[in-house]
Amino acid sequence: MDTDAAAVVPPGPTAVGDPEQAPLGDAQLAALARYGAEEEVQAGEVLFADGDQTYDLIVVLEGRVEVVEDYGTRHEQLIVAYGPRQFVGEIGLLTGQRAFLSAVVRVGGDVLRVPSANVPRIMAEEAALSELLLRTFLVRHARLMQRGAGPTLVGSRFDSRTRALLEVMARNRVSFRWLDLESASEAEDMLKHLDVPLGDLPLIVIPGGSLLRNPSGHELLSALGLAATNHDEPAEVCDLLVVGGGPAGLSAAVYGASEGMTTTLAEDTALGGQAGTSSRIENYLGFPAGLSGDELTARGSLQARKFGVRIKLGEQAVGLSSVGDSHQVRFESGEVITARSVIIATGARYNRLPLERLDKFEGVGVYYAATQMEAQACAGGPVVVVGGGNSAGQAALFLAQACTSVRIVIRGASLTHSMSRYLIDQIDRQPLISVVTRSEVVGLLGDKVLTGVEVADNRSGSLSTEQVCGLFVFIGAKPSTEWLAEQLAADEDGFLLTGADIPASAPESAGHAPLLLETSRPGVFCVGDVRSRSIKRVATAIGEGSMAVRLVFDRLQATGLAVADAPPVGPERRGHEPADRSART
Repeated sequence: MDTDAAAVVPPGPTAVGDPEQAPLGDAQLAALARYGAEEEVQAGEVLFADGDQTYDLIVVLEGRVEVVEDYGTRHEQLIVAYGPRQFVGEIGLLTGQRAFLSAVVRVGGDVLRVPSANVPRIMAEEAALSELLLRTFLVRHARLMQRGAGPTLVGSRFDSRTRALLEVMARNRVSFRWLDLESASEAEDMLKHLDVPLGDLPLIVIPGGSLLRNPSGHELLSALGLAATNHDEPAEVCDLLVVGGGPAGLSAAVYGASEGMTTTLAEDTALGGQAGTSSRIENYLGFPAGLSGDELTARGSLQARKFGVRIKLGEQAVGLSSVGDSHQVRFESGEVITARSVIIATGARYNRLPLERLDKFEGVGVYYAATQMEAQACAGGPVVVVGGGNSAGQAALFLAQACTSVRIVIRGASLTHSMSRYLIDQIDRQPLISVVTRSEVVGLLGDKVLTGVEVADNRSGSLSTEQVCGLFVFIGAKPSTEWLAEQLAADEDGFLLTGADIPASAPESAGHAPLLLETSRPGVFCVGDVRSRSIKRVATAIGEGSMAVRLVFDRLQATGLAVADAPPVGPERRGHEPADRSART
């Protein structure tokens, strides 16, 4: 920013400015003023506190506001201070996450308070402000994640339940602190102070006083305010249910809702799918500097909320059934959602290596994603990445920023047949990355923690040992279709068949011609990585999601089921931004 932080915030031993936020201009302040109201504030006043279910966007007009952790305790710490023409807020204003920090007035003055309910309106109606808010929120959230502000997880790295919660929080980009029972002395002290027995672990301590003992992923997300958004009760029968929240599922939900369908998006772990864990996507049209999976997910989920998608997080789909022209999807909680049409976008999971003791190290040395959490766990040490696709290349480049060396192990002769050229060029220019060809990982070393891997050279048969602190696996994929109980036609690997690929002998295919992305059951469509012969690219997944919505309308019209607001032929309706016509040609 042009103004030095010290000019806005009086210097002090713990004062921290926000270098990413320049003071708002007159036009920006005027635009924000249309959505809020000015009020006078006094020194010591708490504008919002940790544990609050919602909080408002605060613009400081005069005075100073500090955001602190553990407010009112002897552990209180200053996170950041804001002065005139700066705003207080973070990505939780868009996701619905409860506050885990407090905002306290230190120097009295005036603020502009924008109610949380108006923030989505700003994002939808004020293009320039929307971009500024989103960018600032993402930068601030990344900083908080590095700091570890927010909920505290106490648990053992060797406990599968702890590892599951770590994945839920990492994939949902929750800023948190982990006290490993095996290595953090604070963990035992905290358990004694809270009088929590070891049998109740893992434990989640949420700012504001809530304690969660051995919670499920859904219980954790609910306590954080992330399990569901757009809480209005869904229609008895919704027009469209999208199962899976990766790029394909998010795209389908956005296009479906924008075209007037009552739309529900259900995701068991986190929005964004595998793409959401990518550190940088550089070949997506319109973003020459690239964008992170985090940013792509934030933008997509914001659009979904803008158009009224009901988002259901943290529960797996466990069953599909159909009666006539309606479809029912049952979730692990027992809830059943009935829809006129279903789009399956459950994606695929990376295959596991056939190694002894693999399950012992999964989550504590063996990883299937390269997010900030895994990078921090392996920082300052060497790692091995197995796989030659784009995901492996992106992971290697990201890990090279924190690790001493990154070795990519592949069974082929080179990366050229499986990885995009731009990634190969970057890998060639990165001195910390080396590629080991015609080889594979055949053994894991270590007792309680992973200390190394054995690599076999498939040409000579020789065996070498690599000292590592992390093994990252990005090989092949298995479709997430177990919940369908083989009701839909699939290829030999379990990926769902659609359109002309469905054999005439498939169940339920007789009597109807499946549309391009339609499965063997009329009204049930499939997009993204779970679809047989799909192209594993983010742009393709997003395109399939939008195309599937057009096909859903075609199927509903063919079966005589009316949609409340079908796509227009002429001018756009209701003041929505123009819809993408490419899916209608």
